[in-house]
Amino acid sequence: MADARDDGSGATVRTGGGPRGFLGEVRDAVSTRSVLVMLGVLLLQLGFALSYMGAFHAPKPHRVPITLVAPPAVEQDLLARLDALPGDPLHVTAVENRVQARARLLDRRTDAALVVDPAGRADTLIVASAGGPSATTAATEILSEVARAQGRTIVVRDIRPPAAGDSRGLSSFYIVLSWTIGGYLAASALNMAAGSKKPTLRRTLIRLAAMLPYGLVSGIGGAIIVGPVLDCLPGAFWELAGIGTLVVFASGAVGVALQSVAGTVGLGLTILIFTVLGNPSSGGVYPSSLLPPFWSAIGQALPPGAGTTVVRNTVYFDGNATTGALWILGAWAFGGVVVAILAAALRASRAARPAAPASAPMG
Repeated sequence: MADARDDGSGATVRTGGGPRGFLGEVRDAVSTRSVLVMLGVLLLQLGFALSYMGAFHAPKPHRVPITLVAPPAVEQDLLARLDALPGDPLHVTAVENRVQARARLLDRRTDAALVVDPAGRADTLIVASAGGPSATTAATEILSEVARAQGRTIVVRDIRPPAAGDSRGLSSFYIVLSWTIGGYLAASALNMAAGSKKPTLRRTLIRLAAMLPYGLVSGIGGAIIVGPVLDCLPGAFWELAGIGTLVVFASGAVGVALQSVAGTVGLGLTILIFTVLGNPSSGGVYPSSLLPPFWSAIGQALPPGAGTTVVRNTVYFDGNATTGALWILGAWAFGGVVVAILAAALRASRAARPAAPASAPMG
């Protein structure tokens, strides 16, 4: 049996640990709700491992966009040879000259441009590795192997390398990662400060409004870090600050919406969307052409992928090919606002309905 003592206040305190007392402590410490929360965390943990390792464990090129400039006499034969490579690693588009090929590269319509020299045995591969070194590396390896089989060589010319402080080209991904996590954690902090209660319409509007200054400060702070402080992504300071504001607000608005609809479970859903699925598919580490089909398909439809594209193309490619990604970010922000407001309005409407009168007892 457990011993008992008086703690001086008249209350009896158990000091021993008999079987019944220990099990009671376990039941008190590990409630059904806490078990369900732990189960949710476990599923997120396993999903995190599956998503990241599933996306990154065996990158394989598939239809990497390549531009070809070759004399008419060899163009069709080379096109057929490249299109017939096992596994369909390349998607080749022929253009007339080097100027067009360079324009396609800087417009982000291609990852590399092969310029064939009919007068020599060395061809030029024009790349812009700031758009993603892994895609450049994959294209270089494939085309070099094809060239060696024909007794030719490849000379690589990088016309847009990453900045000195962004040697691996990952800074765009990491700054967007920080913005998205910061956005939904700020939304979660607002929710927890209120005791995780589902908010009223007024409180929902206040939370959404609070995400705007938070997003602006986050955007400016991130731009300072990657610009003046670390020199990772130099230039385009105010553009990056604006992008950061949009990314943080989109993440925060979705967090407010999902927690308004599902409470604490909404935080898990937000982590699932942004971190478990969004980060490995974003194209920050490997572009979509090197990812498995599932991650390749969803990457640019989620905020981390859209944000990484906007940051990278704004800093290195004069804002080319960013319109679609900006629309994606705007859609998530707008959708989060609409869902959060509708959820709160519906709750208010239900609460305002008069309760049904109790049935009179039968005589």
